[in-house]
Amino acid sequence: MPAAALAFSPLGTTVSFTAANTVPTSAQAKSATGQRSSFQYRIVNSGTEVVLLGVGVDDDAAKAAAASIAAGAVPILPGAVEVLGFPAGSFFTGKTASGTSVVYVTPGEGL
Repeated sequence: MPAAALAFSPLGTTVSFTAANTVPTSAQAKSATGQRSSFQYRIVNSGTEVVLLGVGVDDDAAKAAAASIAAGAVPILPGAVEVLGFPAGSFFTGKTASGTSVVYVTPGEGL
C-alpha cells in the first residue's frame, strides 16, 4: 500500500521553533540514523497566530522563504495539523504578524 494511504508514521525526532515577527533560527527535521529519508513532515501550529512557514535547504534559505507568501512561505493556521512534502533534511522556521506561536515538525511518512 502506498505510504500516502497509511496513517502518519514518524521516522525521526520532532523539532520545534517559536515563530515570531522576527524570524528565528531554523530547525532541521531529518530522519533518524538507520531510517530511510523522509520527504513528508507533520507540522503542528500549537499557537494562536498564523505562521508563515519557511522551508529551505539551510537556515538562510528557510528564513528567506518565511519572509512572505511571494517568497515561498506556506501559511499554517492556528491549531492546524498538516502533513506536507518537502526535500529530505529540510530546515524550517516561521514568521508571525505579531505575537509568537510554537511550531512542531516531525519527519515521517503517511497522512
